[in-house]
Amino acid sequence: MSELFCNFMLNGYERMISHYLIDIIILLLAAVVIVPAAQMVRLGAVPGFLIAGVLVGPYGLGLINKISEISNLAEIGVVLLLFVIGIELKPSRLWLMKRMVFGLGTFQLIVTGSVLAAAGYFIFDVPLRATILVGAALALSSTAFVLQLLTEQNLLTSLYGRTSIAVLLLQDLAVVPLLALIPLLAMPEMSIGTDIGIALVESLAILILIILSGRFLLHPLLHRVALSRNPEIFTASALLIVLGTALITEHIGLSMAMGAFLAGLLISDSAYRHQVLAEIQPFRGLLLGLFFMSMGMSLNLELLFNQPIPAIALVGLLMTLKILLLIPLTYWFGLKIKNALAVSLLLAQSGEFALVLFSLAFQAKVLSHYLFQHLLLIVLLSMLATPVLAHFAQRLVKQQSNKKEKNLDMPDNPPVVLAGFGRVGHRIGDILSLANENYVALDADAAIVEQQRANGYPVFYGDVRQPETMRAAGASNARIIIVTLNDPEATEKVVTSLRKTFPDTPIYARGHSLTQCQELRQLGASGVVSENIEASLELARMTLKTLGMEQEKQDTLLGDFRIAYHNQIDRAVTSSLPRH
Repeated sequence: MSELFCNFMLNGYERMISHYLIDIIILLLAAVVIVPAAQMVRLGAVPGFLIAGVLVGPYGLGLINKISEISNLAEIGVVLLLFVIGIELKPSRLWLMKRMVFGLGTFQLIVTGSVLAAAGYFIFDVPLRATILVGAALALSSTAFVLQLLTEQNLLTSLYGRTSIAVLLLQDLAVVPLLALIPLLAMPEMSIGTDIGIALVESLAILILIILSGRFLLHPLLHRVALSRNPEIFTASALLIVLGTALITEHIGLSMAMGAFLAGLLISDSAYRHQVLAEIQPFRGLLLGLFFMSMGMSLNLELLFNQPIPAIALVGLLMTLKILLLIPLTYWFGLKIKNALAVSLLLAQSGEFALVLFSLAFQAKVLSHYLFQHLLLIVLLSMLATPVLAHFAQRLVKQQSNKKEKNLDMPDNPPVVLAGFGRVGHRIGDILSLANENYVALDADAAIVEQQRANGYPVFYGDVRQPETMRAAGASNARIIIVTLNDPEATEKVVTSLRKTFPDTPIYARGHSLTQCQELRQLGASGVVSENIEASLELARMTLKTLGMEQEKQDTLLGDFRIAYHNQIDRAVTSSLPRH
């Protein structure tokens, strides 16, 4: 009997595993096919994931019906998204853009959110609890989508692009209090007085305790793990910090997403922020895509097919209101009418944070199933309409020169990234400082990072062999990358990876011999310097001076030798090119 029961349980377990595996394969296949197609037609990755979810879900082809199980896993993607935002929202960055972020961004959110909430309550009879959240959530735009469009348009640094980013930064900040608002709105007997006041005081007290604990525990923990030089353990530590903090905040009555945001904020000024960000990004991208697909699977297409005109009219009303409200605000903050209209068109959609807030509010029973479905449809359709509006926005600003638009403070990434901060990297950093040039350095030795940061150097812990680490440090926008590693094999791997990831960025590298310098040039380094040859030339200069050779003759002789040596390196690149 016991053997029969064990066989039954084992077969059931195997069927369950097989069922999950089939669902995962379907999701991966849908993402691989639909998302690139959506990007090709300039819809973007986020709408691509949503459409993929719609197609495989119960209201599409019906390939996956158990949405709740996938949604539970997808929530981790939201947690990681808020963690990354917490890391990237550095106070110094916000302060540089304070006028636009806290001025324009605050007015946009308050005015737009209030108007939308009033419309929901008085026109569409949405309950007061729900409309408070719905108005603010619909006022948010899609950070991921807008940044992608600005990058494709090559207008990130234009006045139109920087103003849009400033508004998005404030919206990202606003997600935190909105997350805290959901459990308060879900209270059975919500009152403006005692109940909410006590809940707020308790939540703030616990959050302060978490922040203080994290401030004193996170850095020592990451330092100890970094000293072990075990990349797998560092990855595990990064995930432990995010998920652990998220779990703690959930147990105290707040959301997991808020806990993750706090964890990111605590690490934002840490020496380990770039490496932590690099470790989290792959999980974040995959699981966040899964979240958007789960939202697509939850979308009831019958609402659109049965009532297409009302659905499209609601989306048009939402985007028109957002545009009409934002135009005078941006104009009031100094933008000319074309730029004001362009910014308004670009930010007219609702975005991923609205999906996050609506999903959590639905789980907390703040939103009814009927309202939740309609809100999902409105958000999805607004995102699908965005590429068209972004095209018109680009046409409005394309004749304006970015060079003339300097009236909005925007923090620039350091123009130089140093891969390695040992003896050579340290000296290059000193020279750049004397030249008043900003730089950021990465090194995989936690002891060096700790020591040099204590001396005031902008050095961070990170494995420069990982492209995500370099990207997190700002290499995507760097004017120059300098590789100063002492390990020849590691240097070759880094140069190869950097050239593949950043094909247009000048990459200068430290070599150890003529052969290695030639190899590095063939791998894609823009320029290579052999430390051996420079030492040889200086020793030879001293010798010739002592032997009595004239200075001019010394310079000519050594200069010719240096040119001949570097020509040998350059010829290695020329000889490796294909002949026609």
